[in-house]
Order: sequence, then C-alpha cells, then structure tokens
Amino acid sequence: GTEGKTSRGILERLDAGEVVIGDGGFVFALEKRGYVQAGPWTPEAAAEHPEAVRQLHREFLRAGANVMQTFTFYASDDKLENRGNKQRFTGQQINEAACDLAREVANEGDALVAGGVSQTPSYLSCKSEDEVKAIFMKQIEVFVKKNVDFLIAEYFEHVEEAEWAVQVLKTTGKPVAASLCIGPDGDLNRVSPGDCAVRLVNAGAHIVGINCHFDPETCLKTVKLMMEGVKKAGLKAHFMIQPLAYHTPDCGCQGFIDLPEFPFSLEPRILTRWDMQKYAREAYNAGIRYIGGCCGFEPYHTRALAEELAPERGFLPAGSEKHGNWGSSLALHTKPWVRARARRDYWETLKPASGRPMCPSMSTPDSWGVTKGHADLMQQKEATSQEQLKALFDKAAHSH
Repeated sequence: GTEGKTSRGILERLDAGEVVIGDGGFVFALEKRGYVQAGPWTPEAAAEHPEAVRQLHREFLRAGANVMQTFTFYASDDKLENRGNKQRFTGQQINEAACDLAREVANEGDALVAGGVSQTPSYLSCKSEDEVKAIFMKQIEVFVKKNVDFLIAEYFEHVEEAEWAVQVLKTTGKPVAASLCIGPDGDLNRVSPGDCAVRLVNAGAHIVGINCHFDPETCLKTVKLMMEGVKKAGLKAHFMIQPLAYHTPDCGCQGFIDLPEFPFSLEPRILTRWDMQKYAREAYNAGIRYIGGCCGFEPYHTRALAEELAPERGFLPAGSEKHGNWGSSLALHTKPWVRARARRDYWETLKPASGRPMCPSMSTPDSWGVTKGHADLMQQKEATSQEQLKALFDKAAHSH
C-alpha cells in the first residue's frame, strides 16, 4: 500500500528528541555497482534495474537507516535531457518506480519515505523564479501522488534557489527539510551559513542543514554556524547533517567536485567505520538529531552511526548481528595478533596508512571560480561538442 505502516512522522520523532539515521549516497553506491553513469548521475536504474535499487534500500535499512530517500536525484526532465543524455524512460516513470521501491522497503522496517528535489540546471542558466518553481512543482506531483512521508530540498549551492524549492514543497502540507551543499564560507553568493539557515526557516523549512560536498568535520562546522544563526534570530528548527564519506580537508568553497580525484579516484579518502562513529558522536553532541550520509556512504558506514548511537536509541540495527562492538568479533579470529585487535582503543587511535608512498596526503583543488550566470555553466540539451571539450582541456592544462 502507499500508506506507511509507521504512524510516527519525522517531526514527531525529532520533537521527541529521537535520533533519525539517514541513508547513504545512492548515486555513488550504484555507480560503483554498475547501475548509474557518472557525469549525468541520473537515477534511471529505478526503472531499469529495480532489483539493484531495492537491494541497496534493504542494506541501508538493515544498517539502521530510518529514512529511505526515493532514488529520484536529478530526475527532472531538464536534467535527464541535459547534454545529449538520451533516456528510455520519462522522469515520471523513473520517479514513480523510485517511490514504490522506497515505500516497499520502508514498510519492511521502522523507516519513513522522503522525496527529494535538488538544484536545477535551469537556475544555473539564470531562468526566472517562475520557471525554476515550475520544475519543482512538476517533480513534487509524484511525491504527493505516492504519498511520501516528508520532503527534502537537498543539494543546493545557492540559498535563493533552495528558498524557492522550500516554498513549493510547503504547498503539499508535508514536513519539509532543506539541506544546502555549502561549507563554512557560505553559499556561492557568499551568504553566510547562519543567514542561509534563517532564510530557509523563514521560507517554511522544519529541518535545515547540510549535505554532500564536504566531509563530516567540515559539514559539522557549517551546521553549527546554521544553528547559531537560527538561535540568534530567535527562531526554532531541527537540524540535519548528511556529509560525504570522504575526507576533504583540502577543499575550496565548491567542495569535493573541485578535487582532481573527483569522481573516479576518491577511494584513498574514504572514512573508516571508526571515523564514522566519531562523526556520529560529535553530531549528536552538537544537538543534531537527523544524522545520515551522502556520496561515498556504504551500508557499513550507516551501521557505524547506528552502533555509536545505540546507547541513546536503546537498540542496535539488524546488521550488527554480524558485527561486534569496536571489533570485538575479532576475538574469534585464528591469528593471535588479530585477536589482539578486538578492542576499542586499538581502532580508535589507529592512523590508517594509504599504502601509496608516492602520493600526497592533500591535493590542490581546481577552483575555476565560476558560478551561476557564467558562460561555462550555461546548460544545454545537445551533447557537449568536441570544441567545447577542447576548450575545457586547454583551460585545465593552463590551470595546473
């Protein structure tokens, strides 16, 4: 059925002070599994390979996630057709399939279904407020029809566009979360995180926060600034955090997309499960209660969040039956030196090596410094031409 069997909504849970664990980054996880193409990053797999999407939802649910986000990221028709990206399915078919899969799995456990909208190519190309809002209106039709539990406006680099999204999402009467992909320096127009948060709450968001683009440490800094801004303005909100599973101490204002390793050589930066426990604890201590993940998060990362916060939540996720607390299951190992690692102080203090002696620990981001309205960001339906690519290659050669 379309009705969630859990009657307790997102706001009831957060109002009660409960921890809500978000799921991980489907686009990246499914790209690694061979179901998503990097570049367009569109979610046609929901219609093409529903079994793959369903299985990933199940793994995140088993790992302790309380939210199943519909795999609808970027499935607006302007994005699906952008740069010659040909589709066998319409945006509506993909989005309906995605909603059904998320609901099916959410009903297998204690999870809520969230429908999401993200920043649009149209905004980058300086289309009007009405044109951009029309895209969001079209996207939420399916979320209303499929009766998702709440809505998320996530992955916005400009707070203005996020405000427009929140205003549209509010018209459904469902709870609305708003998540920007910005760092402590603010959005791409340099609106501070505190001011961004105030604007989103005033636009009608119940939950505000940060997702993607930066590691947990950086996202945590940014959400704390948002919390200060909201408090200073005398407003109230819940806060969410869904960072990358990659260490990004060297990122500029546009986050990991500017790193030379993006997107195919990020593996050396992946957080361990122990890094994730530290993140979960720090987020909780900061007063954030919606704690999840974005690109790079695999189910074992999500399980680490749930395990770290098990004392507060009063239970472990199902997936913990195959995982001892802080490596305790290693006590069953045949080798005595591995058995000796079955303890918290070993894993918590370990400095893992990358095994790459010729590699630096930090990179220099690209930072081309272009934002909304710049000719390089005008989006088009035709495939990127050889001349356009050559110009980009030349530009990259000169910047290094």
